[in-house]
Amino acid sequence: MTDQDPTAPARPDTRPGARPEAGGRRPLMVLAWLWVGTPFAYGVYELLLKMRQLFTG
Repeated sequence: MTDQDPTAPARPDTRPGARPEAGGRRPLMVLAWLWVGTPFAYGVYELLLKMRQLFTG
């Protein structure tokens, strides 16, 4: 059993490996994934077109 008061507010996890809440950074993360993912998807599309050209003549 613990000696903590059950009505006390929960303390944030301060361990070195603990992850802070990412809710405030979500728009930034979406923008970052789009910034990287869009050119990557276009590159894969172009690669598939070139492969089709290469193997079908």
